Amino acid sequence: MKKIVVVGLGPGERDQMTFEAAKVLERCDVLVGYQYYIDSIKDQYPHKRLLATPMRREVERCRMAMEEADKGQMVAMVCSGDGGVYGMAGLICQLAEEYPQVEVEIVPGVTAALSGAAVLGAPLMHDFCVISLSDLLTPWELIEKRLDAAGAADFVLCLYNPSSRKRADYLQKACDILLRHRRSETVCGLVRNIGREGEEARVLSLAQLRETPVDMFTTVFVGNSCTQQLGNRMVTPRGYHLEDRR
Repeated sequence: MKKIVVVGLGPGERDQMTFEAAKVLERCDVLVGYQYYIDSIKDQYPHKRLLATPMRREVERCRMAMEEADKGQMVAMVCSGDGGVYGMAGLICQLAEEYPQVEVEIVPGVTAALSGAAVLGAPLMHDFCVISLSDLLTPWELIEKRLDAAGAADFVLCLYNPSSRKRADYLQKACDILLRHRRSETVCGLVRNIGREGEEARVLSLAQLRETPVDMFTTVFVGNSCTQQLGNRMVTPRGYHLEDRR
């Protein structure tokens, strides 16, 4: 069988992977992925052939997976969260043009926007957008434009890759852009290590978020003009009218 399946592993622990993803991984002969993701599942699949590349070797990784599939094997390209959200699904589909005999299937997973929102409460109940602050593949000028447009349109924002050693001030810069359109009291939230050991969550204001250190394992949520803090939860009302039915 010449087949490659892009599989989203979900946010962290195995029980947060979809049933479909787990079944596909059991059927595959070879599992390919970023080294960190392969390390996270290698104990579960000791009988599988495991192949990995480090960060920034995405094209090499996907081509390696396609070549393994072209040999007649069923290959899984594993990604965190959902393979179609900042994952490898797009690259695999592009490279598939060079391997017409290889069947490609995409198996969805639970991306950080959804799993992080569940930890915080219900911040994505209304229109929202997802923006990565990483400028490795997207110019910062374009990221700025998207942040400004989303801020002006009153979207709830979910921010991926908010900071790194080389981008320590990128979340601060993003907050400054959003503060052109949002009150400093705007309700925000952040979740670190979603679905993994050491999971942490916090609800805070946009002004506080601007001064808060984060890392690549943190997903950030910025509320819209209606988002509320209810206890320790971040909630964006959708407009339902609560009636007293007693």
